[in-house]
Amino acid sequence: MPVSLTSDVSLSQPIRCIISDVDGVMTNGQIIYDSVGVETKAFHVRDGLAIKLWLRSGHSFCILTARESDVVKRRADELGVTHLKQGSKDKLDSAKKLIAEIGCGFENVCYIGDDLPDIPVMRRVGLAVAPADAARDAGDASHWILRSKGGCGAVRECVERLLRSQGNWDQYLDDGI
Repeated sequence: MPVSLTSDVSLSQPIRCIISDVDGVMTNGQIIYDSVGVETKAFHVRDGLAIKLWLRSGHSFCILTARESDVVKRRADELGVTHLKQGSKDKLDSAKKLIAEIGCGFENVCYIGDDLPDIPVMRRVGLAVAPADAARDAGDASHWILRSKGGCGAVRECVERLLRSQGNWDQYLDDGI
């Protein structure tokens, strides 16, 4: 159900919270272990800036992942993301709890996901978004399919598109961030 850019404004206006999956969205989906079993992940720096701008705009950003990783906790702390749920066995239930914590409704949420566990949440939110390389069914459940692949600036593209549609992007151009 991807939509055209002309409907960005109507879909974007009510969005006050972004909930993002990690593997395949904030990363390229690869899970890498070093020779002693320590997990590493690569995050795109532009995604980080976008998350900070989204938070600076007075909105909420949440990370929701089925896996548990110290690296994700560290990245969340680094970005000032205080709403983090790792080890989620049921993403819809976890999303409900995060949304209640924030105090908004599903219609105020943008969810960025890339695979089957994300679909139940994507079907409930006001704006469902998938990276360019998302699994087919996740793409089919999305309102927007991004040009960027997971781990390659997908979060940045989504945040920028939302802030532009809400009329909040230009202030960051003037700030010289």
